[in-house]
Amino acid sequence: MYYLIREKLEECEKSAVAAGGAQYVAVLTPEEWRAEKDDFDMGIDIEPDSGDLFTTKAQVNYDSLTGSFSIPDREDTSVEAAFSFALDEKGIVFIDPGNTASEIISNITKTKKWRLPSLERFIYDFIEQIVSRDREVLEKYDRELDEMESLAAKDPEKVTLERLYDVKNGIRDLRIHYEQLLDLSQELEENENNFFKHDNLRYFRLSSSRIERLRDSAASVGDHASQIRDIYMSSLDVKQNRIMTILTVVTSIFLPLTLIAGWYGMNFKYMPELAWRWGYPVVIAVSVLIVVVSIWFFKKKKWL
Repeated sequence: MYYLIREKLEECEKSAVAAGGAQYVAVLTPEEWRAEKDDFDMGIDIEPDSGDLFTTKAQVNYDSLTGSFSIPDREDTSVEAAFSFALDEKGIVFIDPGNTASEIISNITKTKKWRLPSLERFIYDFIEQIVSRDREVLEKYDRELDEMESLAAKDPEKVTLERLYDVKNGIRDLRIHYEQLLDLSQELEENENNFFKHDNLRYFRLSSSRIERLRDSAASVGDHASQIRDIYMSSLDVKQNRIMTILTVVTSIFLPLTLIAGWYGMNFKYMPELAWRWGYPVVIAVSVLIVVVSIWFFKKKKWL
């Protein structure tokens, strides 16, 4: 698919791109790129299916700029859509084995109209489309973490630790994604090959600024997730300590009773209490007294 960057993105034939009347955008499959890359006269040799499509980056070449986008799914950040790109002052080519780039460009075609059309403005809008829903995604994560925090403080057993780690990992993936997008925007702003007009570099600064804010928000939400994990673990420790306290108190109460039982369980022949009429009731009374005094003592010390 080919487009000319005019007041709007206008779909066109390849011949219109070759005519050079305006800067262009092209979306090709890897097979189409290998067959047609010489027609774009960028003087580059990249292999978009080389297995290096797991990061978002830009690389400056002698007479072109190449790179890739790796975009995590906002519902499941472990799933990523990846594609390459190549650009010079004439336009940009996306080499996409799927349809991610086409969908983003379709959204731009439907929603954007430019007073001052340019390649720089298109790239800005392209990056904006990638992160357009991210503020909402981060806020959704934050609300979910607020609910988890409330549960962790009241009843930690109701907190699903697996879900907490899923959220934490998702936020981490988004933060890494923003850092890579930020590097790409800064590389474009550097304009080492002078492909972009100086006045239009402001678009890349705006893009960098927004991505920085998203990155900071993601870092803040990630810290929130870590705090909830700490609260969860602390609540479990408190509960475990409570159980250990009860077990210790029970053990302390029954320890003297065990001593009495062991003592009189020896059954020596000349133990006077064995023949004493009141021996059995006295041992019962002493045992009950020990239990009552122990419970009173532990309650006084607020161990129960």
